[in-house]
Amino acid sequence: MDESDTLAEALICSARGCRAPAGWALRWNNPRLHTPERRKTWLACEVHRPSLGDFLTARGFLREVTPLPGSPTLEE
Repeated sequence: MDESDTLAEALICSARGCRAPAGWALRWNNPRLHTPERRKTWLACEVHRPSLGDFLTARGFLREVTPLPGSPTLEE
């Protein structure tokens, strides 16, 4: 196992109970708590990307969604 395999294993989806590899970074902030330039990140697999994004969007927190480097989402 090389370093990229170890990194990929460490990047798992942030959805509760999900152990799938993450392919997306949902970057967000809570404007009541964070400065405008501050970003927190949730990782998402393909299945949970919509639900995690909807959760953040409903609260006005979602700022951007980007594919993770080296993920299959960049190879489409």
